[in-house]
Amino acid sequence: MAKLVQFDRIGGPEVLTLREVEVGAPGAGEVRIRVDAIGLNRAEIMYREGAYFYAPVFPSLLGYEAAGVVEAVGEGVTSLAEGDAVGVVPQFLQTDYGTYGDHVIVPASAVVPRPAGVDPVRAAAVWMAYITAYGPLAESGRVRPGDHVLITAASSSVGLAAIQIARHVGAIPIATTRGPGKKQRLLDAGAAHVIVTDEEDLPARIKEITGGEGVRLAFDPVAGPGVETLAQGIAPGGFLVVYGALDPRPTPLPNAQSFPALNSSTYTLFEITTDPERLRRAVAFVNAGLASGSFDPVVDRTFDLADIAEAHRYMAANEQVGKIVVTVGHEGAAS
Repeated sequence: MAKLVQFDRIGGPEVLTLREVEVGAPGAGEVRIRVDAIGLNRAEIMYREGAYFYAPVFPSLLGYEAAGVVEAVGEGVTSLAEGDAVGVVPQFLQTDYGTYGDHVIVPASAVVPRPAGVDPVRAAAVWMAYITAYGPLAESGRVRPGDHVLITAASSSVGLAAIQIARHVGAIPIATTRGPGKKQRLLDAGAAHVIVTDEEDLPARIKEITGGEGVRLAFDPVAGPGVETLAQGIAPGGFLVVYGALDPRPTPLPNAQSFPALNSSTYTLFEITTDPERLRRAVAFVNAGLASGSFDPVVDRTFDLADIAEAHRYMAANEQVGKIVVTVGHEGAAS
């Protein structure tokens, strides 16, 4: 029997239940993984609360990311073998698969080799964050060496990955945070500048930092009316990329009445992970950064699988800097 986290109704962390279930054998195109660590994502909170872009089907699984070891492969799977150390990348719907458990079945196409020398906890913190930032900052070709990049909500795991990727490609990361408490940690994480938005005028500070030019790209998970303010700090011909909806209010087309020379778009990492060739490039890029030391996943705190509800409460409090990871114990098993 395996332990899986499921929920039967929309609600707060209290709806999450750890159950013993029979996982069974993987089907065609699937693998079964012994999970050692699980990376948590705000998308999973939104899904649990019924605020995500698709609705749960009950009893619902949960979870996009994990690190572990392949236990069994299904028919037609030739790229993976029993005993392989792997990570799971977000590629599927949580109505079909989930990673919150000690043994899970996932599509083989969503499984990648674990980078050498990266332990399960750090491996569980890699893929959602780095692939999300990789698309607009590296794959798109929009960001050039010397460009300024604005990274909002920068203390998130994606924000921290974006800081590292911006530096890796030679760009200058400007991070934002609402209050002063996280400023030094963002500077320590590699941000060239940090703007505290509760205390500073964002467009004015951007102009000051960039010598009046503005940023080449703003990378924003918040959305809502705040994009109007972000747009004021973007250079002519620059880019606004919205990759989340933390603000549930409608998101306007920024400064539309003045017809700015601004390219605005939405983005999710599924644009990368569901395209085999783009995913191959992303994995190669991230693995190269991990191997060189340019990329170092920031783990804020770990929780045990039995404390999954508390882990969700901690994430909802928005106090973390970096990734929250859930660890899974296996008596007598090696990681």
